[in-house]
Parts: sequence; structure tokens; C-alpha cells
Amino acid sequence: MYHLLKGFHEYLTRKEEFSVIIIGLDGAGKTTLLEKIKTLYTDTPGLPPDKIGPTIGQNMGKITLPSTIIQFWDLGGQSGIRSIWPRYYDDCHAVAYVIDASDRERLSEGWEVFDNVLSSRQILGVPLLLLANKQDSPDSLSVEEIRHDYEDWHQRKLESARRRYAAEMEMEHRRERIASLDVMGISALEGSGVREAVDWLFIRVQNSRRREDQT
Repeated sequence: MYHLLKGFHEYLTRKEEFSVIIIGLDGAGKTTLLEKIKTLYTDTPGLPPDKIGPTIGQNMGKITLPSTIIQFWDLGGQSGIRSIWPRYYDDCHAVAYVIDASDRERLSEGWEVFDNVLSSRQILGVPLLLLANKQDSPDSLSVEEIRHDYEDWHQRKLESARRRYAAEMEMEHRRERIASLDVMGISALEGSGVREAVDWLFIRVQNSRRREDQT
């Protein structure tokens, strides 16, 4: 009887576990974001910004929310490391793409990488959140400016691309995803917007198509 009750209690109190990958260019603030999430949601504070170095490979953090455990994977953003990202696509339930909204010189590079992420069939249907980081900087572009900058960049790319049918079909899927893309402004350094971003991910992972596929 004890084991039956114990098993029933464990069933009632169990928490589903989801995986979220944090990607973006090097220097975008991905690790700072992960450490801020740890500070806000766990009993063990994350690393202070002055102790954070470039990510070589991956960093991991896990937080517990009502009925849910979210495991975050912060993946290195240097050009030579980005090749590891697709290895995580099959198992992730959401993607957070971080862009440095204050580094205008690297926006085009960031959009090129972001566009490659959007074109991956592995994460088609997986919730994707674009985070315009470093909103604490006076040089930072706003959320609307970031969205418009990406849309302008994407339009220029379309105009220069060859118009093959297969490419057009793929671009149509991408246009649909861009139209529904959520962009949020955050400061990983100060913590503003971070809770809202985690709330967004918390809601989306529970309703993601990948979760349905795995049940």
C-alpha cells in the first residue's frame, strides 16, 4: 500500500523536462543571459559578468518552474564552433537566438547566421524567440528597430537570390515564420526582460509540436 501511495504521489508531483538552446554570435551575451537566469531562478547565483569568458563548446543550466523543469544549453557562437548547433536541434523544445542590439557592425553577420537557423528543417515548428540583448546600452537598437533591420536585410537577400521554384517554396516557409516571429528586448547584464523571456519559453515549450511528437 505504501509503494502504491508513493508511486501515486510521484505521478502527481512529477515535472516534465524540456530543453532550450541559447544560440547567437560570440559576444552577444548568451552566457551572461544563462548566468542571469540561474541567479533569478535557482538558489545558487550565476557567475558575475566579470568572471564570464568566451564559451568553448557549451554551458548548461537547469531551472525548476511549476510542473516543469527547463534545461538551458548555451552554445558557443564563434564561427568555428557553430557547427555543433545542429546536433542539439533534434532534442530541443525551443530556441532562443540572442543578438547584440548595440553592435551594428555585426548585425548583418548575425542575420546571416539567424537565417541559416530559420532554414533548418530540424527545428521547423519549434518555438523560436529572438532576443535583442544589451538594451541597457545607449547605442542599442529597440525591438522594433531590430525587427525592421532584419526584415530589410532579408528583403535585400531575396532580391539578390536566384528565383528557383524549390528555393521559392523554402523562402515562403521562412517568410511565414518571420511574420510570426516574436522579438523581445532584454538586458542580460541588468536582468530586465529576462523573466518575461523565460515566461515566453515556459508557455511555448509546453505547447510545442515537438512535445506532441514525443508523447
